[in-house]
Amino acid sequence: MRWVSYTGTTGRHIGLLDGDTIRALDGVPNVLSLLGDDGENMRDAAEAAHRQPTEVVALTDVQLHAPISAPPSIRDSLCFLDHLRGCRRAMGVPPELPPIWNTVPAFYFGNPAGVVGPFDDVAISPGSSLFDFELEVGAVIGRGGRDLDPKTAEDHIVGYTLFNDWTARDLQAIDMELGIGMGKAKDGATTLGPWLVTPDELEPYRRDGRFAIKLRAFVNDREITSGTLDQADWTFGEILAYVSRGVDLVPGDVIGSGTVPGGCLFEHTSADTREDPAFWLNVCDVVRLEGEGLGSTRQTVRASQPVHALQNRTEVHQ
Repeated sequence: MRWVSYTGTTGRHIGLLDGDTIRALDGVPNVLSLLGDDGENMRDAAEAAHRQPTEVVALTDVQLHAPISAPPSIRDSLCFLDHLRGCRRAMGVPPELPPIWNTVPAFYFGNPAGVVGPFDDVAISPGSSLFDFELEVGAVIGRGGRDLDPKTAEDHIVGYTLFNDWTARDLQAIDMELGIGMGKAKDGATTLGPWLVTPDELEPYRRDGRFAIKLRAFVNDREITSGTLDQADWTFGEILAYVSRGVDLVPGDVIGSGTVPGGCLFEHTSADTREDPAFWLNVCDVVRLEGEGLGSTRQTVRASQPVHALQNRTEVHQ
């Protein structure tokens, strides 16, 4: 099943993607409302959409939204360690990682209010001149759980979607120096879409227990990278086991895979380009992500809002 949220001529609906058409459901406010059990609600909804849809519309005639537009939480992992090694090379430091990175799949909390759709424009974060994208896959929790076993945790995933972790690299430098985790660098926007794909749809891509989905990223039709999801050092089962230790995962929670190696501009910088705004995303640039079985996103970068200056505390106390 591939579920979408969209706006057409009769308003906003959710529906089941059937080839190049959408079969809409009546009386179901969002995809999130279908989650929370072992998939029975979603299967019943799919049968209803096939048997008696509210409307059948062409995919090209609607505006797609994020399939989960208001997730209860977003956690973004870093399970491709080669991405981190690539970032270290770009910064001119040895790529070898401290041993701690091999002990747990690191993650940070994102901003659920910052979710945007697969074809929405994305504004540069205010105050940033080094704006970047990140090519990822998001897993959506369908059945909640706590202290999950890595061997069975993936059973709690109802579906997958492309995930773009937009990042202001200059603001990230401030976040990192403060030392309390990601903040303004990350909360501007997170793209989810174009649809939520249930795991059975992705079975043709499974190799040795993992989805070998090919993922690609483009800026202005120039390919930045390609890779596969099974390159990850940590599986989604291991990620879910770690993030659920002592806490409840709930239906609709979104877990990001982390960035595919090479899947951001940062990894391609050098000493000459690292601080050059022209190298990074600029107004009217178009970012496209593609994933086998997952569809594609296409978004245009727009100008940021002006920054309201804050008074430096050093000046206040002098």
